[in-house]
Amino acid sequence: MKVLGIETSCDETGVAVYDTVAGLLAHALHTQVAMHRDYGGVVPELASRDHIRRVVPLIEKVLHEAGLTLGDLDGIAYTQGPGLAGALLVGASVASALGYALRIPALPVHHLEGHLLSPLLATPRPDFPFVALLVSGGHSQLFDVTGVGRYRLLGDTQDDAAGEAFDKTAKLLGLPYPGGPALARLAEQGTPGAARLPRPMLASGNLDFSFSGLKTAVLTLARKEAAGGATESLPFARKADLALEIQSAIVDVLAAKAIAALAQAGRKRLVVAGGVGANLALRERLRAGVTAEGGEVFYPDLAFCTDNGAMIALAGALRLAGAQAGDYVFEVRPRWELTSLTTPAAAA
Repeated sequence: MKVLGIETSCDETGVAVYDTVAGLLAHALHTQVAMHRDYGGVVPELASRDHIRRVVPLIEKVLHEAGLTLGDLDGIAYTQGPGLAGALLVGASVASALGYALRIPALPVHHLEGHLLSPLLATPRPDFPFVALLVSGGHSQLFDVTGVGRYRLLGDTQDDAAGEAFDKTAKLLGLPYPGGPALARLAEQGTPGAARLPRPMLASGNLDFSFSGLKTAVLTLARKEAAGGATESLPFARKADLALEIQSAIVDVLAAKAIAALAQAGRKRLVVAGGVGANLALRERLRAGVTAEGGEVFYPDLAFCTDNGAMIALAGALRLAGAQAGDYVFEVRPRWELTSLTTPAAAA
């Protein structure tokens, strides 16, 4: 079965075609980073309008690259939420219109489920069951995963997620948008041990996360050292030291709790997904820590760590069995808990 996936939850327009037999056939992505950089963050109205301009040409592109026509598709998957309401509506309306015209299912997909399952696009791919560390811009969560739609929450974000901590502390240091990758690059030039920041909730006794205190600690330290309290005026070398320590603090917490989650769930496989999963320091720490415990770590390819259409096409394909063409009435869900999903018939 061949499924077209459409991702428009925020500031990337992603489209892909996934075949349940042949795997990923084609994918394309347009990022809006350059457009939003002048504003220091995503402007929802601009994001929605750009999705409108990009989505149809990208659909045509991936179908051409896959050697398919619309008539070859068995289903169309789209991101229903969570995300920006206006941006989500673009993908949902296009997918539902195409589904109606072709008389095939239009499948709503949870954005975070797409991330969680994205390592299944890689080679080697993990087998169920596994523990998933989901670390994106707005979420830091740990799940025990026994199948598609079978997700037991082990640990959750209490306030700022890891991605938010990267982005907000980068902004405090005057780094450009998007802040997380910029901070990681700057950290490469920092001196280990030259700064010291707290490791939030590292000794909490549970698997939850809370990174807002880290942002406050960075702000307090930077203002104390900066001329006139202007954090962006810190010398470059000091910014690099702080960037390294910020990254180390986040990585320490994520790695410790992920390894603890494996022990608690009795698993040997860890899957890491979401944009923060592209961080090389985190990857190295988890590889070393999980391997030392006799386990394995799986990641999506770097191209599929951030938002993309391939993960939506995959999730839709895994949920396609048993789905039928409906009335094509659609809604979007800007706020949507992953734990509310039900197990599809195919995985039952």
